[in-house]
Amino acid sequence: MTLPCLILAAGFGTRMGALTATQPKPLIEVGGYTLLDHALHIARDAAGPIAVNTHYRADQITAHLGTAPDVTLLHETPHILDSGGAVKNAARRWPRGPMATLNADNVWTGPNPLNALSAAFDASRMDALLLLTPRIKATGREGGGDFAMEADGRLELNKSPDALVYTGAQILDPTLALQDPRDVFSLRDVWARMQANGRLFGLIHEGGWADVGQPQGILDAEAMLAEAPDA
Repeated sequence: MTLPCLILAAGFGTRMGALTATQPKPLIEVGGYTLLDHALHIARDAAGPIAVNTHYRADQITAHLGTAPDVTLLHETPHILDSGGAVKNAARRWPRGPMATLNADNVWTGPNPLNALSAAFDASRMDALLLLTPRIKATGREGGGDFAMEADGRLELNKSPDALVYTGAQILDPTLALQDPRDVFSLRDVWARMQANGRLFGLIHEGGWADVGQPQGILDAEAMLAEAPDA
């Protein structure tokens, strides 16, 4: 199953401090490649049309991508749309049906996240399938987890210290996002409605994952990449 993919790259990256004072976080390098390029490598290997949303220092992302014919830039102006609004904005441009999203501040090793999700996604019973990792394996993560998972794979939002961590990769039906009357809103609002309908599911990632949300996360992610079997 080949799906359109939105790479979320519009955030301000404030936790990076001075590193994002003059550049957007997706252009920070990890292991010799920008975070955006790590996400693009995954999307190009698994997805159909690719879009990248931008806001903070969007001109630099535009210059970095150049004339890449397979990437559409969705510039959010004057206001950033948050994750839910970004999905709504992208979904309007594609045929109705499931889509994938990737966060541009995460790094993965092991099986391609989108290929793994595509193989497990079942639209007849799922509105979203999120890729997760145990908190103990969540490199660079600060704070608790995001979800508790039942035996059948259904998810419940859960911020406890031992909850599973969302890795920034998912397949979802954007219908609920498209129906939201707001322009700016979080995907957590959409996930909560999917959970209430019993249609929010999770899949455990079989490889490594790193959250590059603060400066130490760069070093942690590079160490993870160096230790990966295919490094």
